Formats: sequence, structure tokens, C-alpha cells
Amino acid sequence: MGQIKTAVSLYSYQDEYVRGKMTLEDCIKELHGVQVKGVELLPDQMLHKAPFVADEDIKKWHATLGKYKIVPVCNDIFINTKLYNNRILTHDENLELLKNELRLAHKLGMCLVRLVSMTPTDIIEDALPLAEELNVAMALEVHAAMSFDIPQTKAFTDIMFKLESPYVGLVIDTGIFCRRFPRVAKEYFLQQGLTKELAEYIDKIYLEHECITSITIPETMPADLKRLIKSDLDELYVVLADGYENRPFNILDKYYPYIKHFHGKAYEMTEAGVEYSIDYKGLIDYLKHKNYDGYIATEYEGGRFALPGVNVDAVSQVRAQQKMFREYIS
Repeated sequence: MGQIKTAVSLYSYQDEYVRGKMTLEDCIKELHGVQVKGVELLPDQMLHKAPFVADEDIKKWHATLGKYKIVPVCNDIFINTKLYNNRILTHDENLELLKNELRLAHKLGMCLVRLVSMTPTDIIEDALPLAEELNVAMALEVHAAMSFDIPQTKAFTDIMFKLESPYVGLVIDTGIFCRRFPRVAKEYFLQQGLTKELAEYIDKIYLEHECITSITIPETMPADLKRLIKSDLDELYVVLADGYENRPFNILDKYYPYIKHFHGKAYEMTEAGVEYSIDYKGLIDYLKHKNYDGYIATEYEGGRFALPGVNVDAVSQVRAQQKMFREYIS
């Protein structure tokens, strides 16, 4: 019988962290306080000189986890292929970057690295021997606007199916399961002068389409949508509107054996204790039916849509989502 466990990505606390309101230990302590078992880390965000972190800092990391009884679950990494302005990195350079990140994950006690959506696929097979040696799985994030039908994601899943290795899999970002367009995003743009009729149009077509990319690109944009665009801000909103998807849960059936981890997006936890855009009750029921034995990690992103004069409160949002998870899981 599978056991759904919860974690928190420390990406959620980025605003509090960068403003000095919370230290790394404060973040870990907060997880303990809300009965969270696991932690997901972005080393580039919180560990000095990552991936070449000093041994002293590694020891401090493990001591902090031990102090608050938190399990290291997933390490979010980036293969930065465009470090130079005149060329992209070579295969060997990208491979070395990935190997360095695998070594850091191992030192941090992580058995999983999240690969960002556009990670070059030609380095995965060559990195596999080291991943096996270190016992660190490599999992591509299937993210909204970049899910299963885009060429880069399909290239990765093709290799994944070919290798059939427990060390190559997927992290599913629940932004692909938005049932409504995030209200905090709409309200933010309305405050900046977005045309109200355009916002309502996007809400309507979003509810009717799994993916609205074909509607929001100029070549295939409906004439009635074009007429609603009155400003550069309106045009930007239309471009950003395809950053979410409304997929059925059973889209995961084909890929389920390869799923290593979930990112539980939180755009807006409402006063009713539910996430405004995503049907998490339905998702948890689906995972129970599948006997999912793994983590779903809160990833709060509503802070990027904070209105002028309003402080970001990721702590309350994370707490609310974790409370919701506990209710649905139990």
C-alpha cells in the first residue's frame, strides 16, 4: 500500500529568505512546526558556492535536518547551457555540470534531483553510471506550458522509456492540472491596467481548453480575442496565459511508473482552505487509487503576484496547503 507524504520546496520561502526575514534554519524549523516530513532545496538559492559547497556547510545542513527531524527529499538543479553570450555549452560541459550536481545531491543526502524542463537530453544516458553509483535519480520536471506534448519533454520521455532505469524519471508539476486560471495573476494584472473584458475572455476559454497555446499565439489567435487587446500589458497577459494547463489526471497513466515526485503548486489558498485553481482532492484521490508511495511538495508561487503595498506571506500559504494535504490524505 502506497503512502503519500508531504514536503515543502524552500523555493516557496524565497521572498522571506531574500529579504532576511527567514534564514535557512528558520525555513527548516517552520517545516517541523507544520508536521512536514520532507524538504526540497534549491541549492543555487540557499547554499553558498553551489554545487561546490564547503564541507562545513554540508555538515551544518545535516545537523539542522537532524535537529528538526526533516528528511532531505529532492534537490532542484539547473543546467545553465547559456553561460556565454557567443555560444551554448558543449555536450561535455553540460555533462560535467550535471555530474557536479549529482555529487552535491549525494552529499546533501538527496536521492533525487529535479531537472529543469529544458535540460539537454543528450547528457542523461552518459550521466546514468554516476547516478547509479551515487544512488541519485534524475527526474525531469513536467511543468505547465511545457508538459508531455512539447518536443523537449518528449525527447526526454523517449530516452526514459528506452533506458527503463529507476534512476531516470519525472517530477510532475501540478500546474498542469489547473481547473481555473489563477485569480491572483488576473487580479495583479487588472491592478496594472489590464482590460477587464480580456481577463474575462481568458478565464472563459481557459475553462474550455486543456491547453490554450494555439489561441494565444498570433498566427492562430481568434479575431475576437485580437480585438480585446488594447495595450502592451494586454498583449503580455495573453502571452503569459498559456503558462498554465488544464489536463485530466489520467494523462499520467502512461508515465506513472516513472513518476518520482510531485510539485504541489499553490497560487492562492482561499479562506475555505482549498487552492483556488487546482482540484487537489481529485488529485489525491487519483494518487491513492494508484497507490502512490512518495512525496508531494508545496511550491508556493503566488508571491510573484503580490499587489503593490501587500507583503508576501508564504508562511501562511504553505501552512494552509499542508493542512489541506493532511485532510485529503487522511
